[in-house]
Order: sequence, then C-alpha cells, then structure tokens
Amino acid sequence: MSARGTTLPVESRLPGFDGAAGWLNSAPLTPAGLRGSVVLVDFWTYTCINWLRTLGYVRAWAERYRDHGLVVVGVHTPEFPFERDPDNVRRAVTAMDVAYPVALDPEYTVWEAFANHYWPAVYLADAEGRIRYHHFGEEAYTETERAVQRLLRDAGRDGIGDEVVSIDPGGVEAQADWANLGSPETYLGFQQGGNLVAPDVRIGVPATFAVPDALPLNGWALGGAWTIEERAAVSNGPGARIAFRFHARDVNLVLRSREGAPVPFRVLVDGEPPGPAHGLDVDAAGHGTLVEPRLYQLVRTPGNVTDHTLEIAFAAAGVEAYVFTFG
Repeated sequence: MSARGTTLPVESRLPGFDGAAGWLNSAPLTPAGLRGSVVLVDFWTYTCINWLRTLGYVRAWAERYRDHGLVVVGVHTPEFPFERDPDNVRRAVTAMDVAYPVALDPEYTVWEAFANHYWPAVYLADAEGRIRYHHFGEEAYTETERAVQRLLRDAGRDGIGDEVVSIDPGGVEAQADWANLGSPETYLGFQQGGNLVAPDVRIGVPATFAVPDALPLNGWALGGAWTIEERAAVSNGPGARIAFRFHARDVNLVLRSREGAPVPFRVLVDGEPPGPAHGLDVDAAGHGTLVEPRLYQLVRTPGNVTDHTLEIAFAAAGVEAYVFTFG
C-alpha cells in the first residue's frame, strides 16, 4: 500500500513548545522556525515500555527522512516524580541513543497545549504548521510512515520512496509477544494499584507483609517490611520482596533507590534462578543491581509462554517499586 493519493485531514495547528522547561540535543524550536519542515512530535516518558517499543521506529524515521525535511521532536512528559529530573532524562537520552531534539515538559505544559492524554503519542504537522495525523499507543508503524512520506511529498521534497523502514529491535525495544501476553500493566502504589494479595492492606504506613503459598494469575504480594505509598511500594528493610504470578514472555519493573545508592537484588522464577529466562538486567543466577532510576527487565522467557511466579528480593531498604509491565 502506498501513501500516494491518500488524503490526510487538517486536524488543528501545531501548538508549539513555549512551555518547555529546557531542551536536549537542540536549541529551542518554534512553529515559525519549523515552517517548511514536516514535524513529527513524539510524546514519551523514559520508563514507559509502550514508548520504548516504538523508539526503534521513531529513531529510524528521524535518520531516514532527516535530509528530506522531517524534524522529529520528542516531548518528554514525566509519569513518575524522578522523571522530572533533567539529569535522569539526559542520562536516558544518551543510553537510548535519542539523537533528535527533546523538549523537557515536567509541568505538562506542552502536553496540555496538545490536549494529549497518552504515552506514546505521535502528531504529524505539515510544512505549513497544520497537524494532519496522529496516533496513540504502539503499532500502526506502516500507517504512520506512509503519512510522513505523504506530507514530505506535499512539501515538494524529492526522493521519497514508497518503501518503509524494516527494523529488528532487541532488548526492551523488542515488540511484545501479543499473542501470548496475558498479564496487564500493574501499579504498586495505592493511587493506581490493584490485584495485591494480602489479608490486611495498610496504606501509607510501615507494615509487615507475607507472601502466600500460592498466587492467582496476575496477583502480586509483598514480603517483609514495606510502606505502600501513593505512587510506589517502598521497602523498609533488607530482604523485602515482591512476588507476581504472570503469563508473558517479558517481565519489567520500574525501580528507584530512594537514597541513590546501588541496591543488589535477586530474581527467582518458580523458586529457582532464571537461567536462560533471565532479562537484560539480571544474570542467569538471578542477580542484578538497582543503580539509576529506570525500567529493569527481569525476565525474558525463551520458548513457550506459560504461567510462572516471579520473586524479587532487595538487599537494602529504600527501594521504590512503581509498576510491573509485560511483553
């Protein structure tokens, strides 16, 4: 299917980035300064697995069409408090090879100017500054690239072929195993949390929890000393652990060390070291270390996907556990 002959309606005007608190990889950009270029605006936050799985495509589009008049602008609007820290975002930009301009949006000013509600979200503006296409969430990669091609042709750019990029992303950028994904995103703070298995849940105060002998699918439990805060479960002593019964190829967990010091952790799957099922941030024996605040891939299951129970235990207090995601 070709982008030639397709029609893209005018949705609105490109609002601009006046509320950005700063920029990475670029001086501040404005709609006036971008006039004549096709602009792809990508809303993201660096711990979001849904955005991470789109990054390979956004990066490829930025590289392929840069010399044809496409400008990619990443708008980093944080989900978690630590993602407001520009140093954390700068570290993520470097680690993830995000070379295109990034507007820092810690107060959601740009987010609100676009009336956006999603991570990830892509908006395409034509050379006259009119938004002509948007897509929320993952996938639709061919459709989005076709829209880029159409707007570049409309802007009079030459050499725009009909081929779309072909990538084979790995690591956390690998596409989810949707056919076998049976576990939902699960928050551990009381604001959005659910499926906690515990006889007596105490919110906002230190408490001691016990992991039951068995968990239902997609149920999770705490063991040891924890405080369930608004956004995260926070460990209060060494040996605190989390268990989760899951059905997915990948298990990820967003973590932060409250004191900033590295915290070793140990992952077990069905009570045993993960071996070949270990994720990027865990070795075959299940050992890993929480260093910077980010998403940690704990499990990548080879072969057939079935139900398993993950346990992660932390060697020190002060671990903030935010959300499990799966792929």
